[in-house]
Amino acid sequence: MFRNAFKRGAEFSAGLKQGVLLGAAALVLTLPPAGLATLRPHTSLPSTVHAGTPSRPLADFAFHPASTDARFVANWVTRTQDNHRLPFVILDKREAMVFVFNASGRIIDASPVLLGAAAGDDSVAGIGKRPIAQVQPEERTTPAGRFISKPGKNAAGEDVLWVDYDAAVSMHRVRMVDPTERRLERLASPDPSQRRISYGCINVPVAFFESVIWPVMGSARGVVYVLPETQDARKVFARAYPVGSVPGRTTGPQM
Repeated sequence: MFRNAFKRGAEFSAGLKQGVLLGAAALVLTLPPAGLATLRPHTSLPSTVHAGTPSRPLADFAFHPASTDARFVANWVTRTQDNHRLPFVILDKREAMVFVFNASGRIIDASPVLLGAAAGDDSVAGIGKRPIAQVQPEERTTPAGRFISKPGKNAAGEDVLWVDYDAAVSMHRVRMVDPTERRLERLASPDPSQRRISYGCINVPVAFFESVIWPVMGSARGVVYVLPETQDARKVFARAYPVGSVPGRTTGPQM
């Protein structure tokens, strides 16, 4: 009797092991390869992490205050890895502030900036080919959206970070071309509305450009997320696309 009981127990144990092995094999066949999910285009901007989604850290703003939209987009970038492991910038137009992050979503530093004088989230078609003198006041906008940045030089040979080359929009050191514009005073103002003065380019303090922007973004491509000011951020970034080709040209006009 004990022999039969032992035999039945051995058979049950063998069957159990076989079932576990078969279940593990089936699980391997149904799981996607590691990293596949991060390479697919992101077609929506999730407001929450769905049940079962692997938890990823949120963007780390450290002690820097930031708007709800800036945190929302930065968190979405790090959760979905929309930056494809590249350093990225969040530009909050309503607050006229720029936040620079490393590839993992940890902030490096933030700074007030000067932006396009006109409110608006789109560039006028062909504006990048026009002389500055022909750009009308209402056309001096900084476009919103997701841009692949590339370091380059402007027509004067100065280092710039191209954000939207076709629209001649770049990030560069602030330059005092016209003293009556008081650009340095505007940068120091706590009022974001005072920091709307450029033709569309993003003017940053010289020290910030040289110690943060250029060391982080000046050697290779990155991603720049420009938050809208007349539209909903969730709509603007709902159809975010994967990192693709970068502009082949590195010289052009500057505003």
